Amino acid sequence: MNANELRDKTPDQLREELSALKKEAFNLRFQQATGQLENTARMREVRRDVARVATVLNEKAQAAAE
Repeated sequence: MNANELRDKTPDQLREELSALKKEAFNLRFQQATGQLENTARMREVRRDVARVATVLNEKAQAAAE
């Protein structure tokens, strides 16, 4: 996922994406705590994707306010 793809989405789609990523992050943390996590790099990817989506949402909100 890159920022250009995210900028093409509507704010509602971005909120849904953010929600899904946060759920995935929770599940990954749970798997890590129970020792079932196999792909530890996925946690980093999800965390960065959450930050990307949040950044694009803030950019859209700022543009709408101006």
